[in-house]
Amino acid sequence: MSKKLNELFELDESLINPENPLAEPLPDIPTTIPQDALNVLDRINDALPQVRGLEVDDNDLDELAEMAKEQFAALNDLGMQVDSRFASEIFSVSSTMLGHAITAKTAKINKKLKQLDLQLKKAALDQKQQQIDEKQAEKDREIDATPLGQGRVMDRNELLRTLMGNQPDNKNTQ
Repeated sequence: MSKKLNELFELDESLINPENPLAEPLPDIPTTIPQDALNVLDRINDALPQVRGLEVDDNDLDELAEMAKEQFAALNDLGMQVDSRFASEIFSVSSTMLGHAITAKTAKINKKLKQLDLQLKKAALDQKQQQIDEKQAEKDREIDATPLGQGRVMDRNELLRTLMGNQPDNKNTQ
């Protein structure tokens, strides 16, 4: 505390604890973002396809929100200038205008969030499909590398198909 506050409240200086842990400044928190985090963020942005045409609707919603805010301000000014018995109705309409402005901004934000959610879901599905394709390719390589009958369980039809695939075509031998 400062000396002026001590004099104002008539505090004894011996009661003031100079070793107060709250008086110590907070340690500096690093404000830099690690480069690896930035690299991950760049890869995510590059992986997500950019959707075009969203700005057109955003401009319309921004325009509607601005018009609603202007009308809200105009109706509030009018409500202050008219007789009190008519002012309540005018203020009610002005609050409705402000509600419309908020709704337009909220719709804009929700639309962007839904679009991002869809992009993230698509990226996750693409990644899962790629993993499935890689597993299938690895399984196919294992099957091709496995000798016939060793480490593979086959049913009768699969065994016949495999044997017939290795034999020359004998359909018209009779």
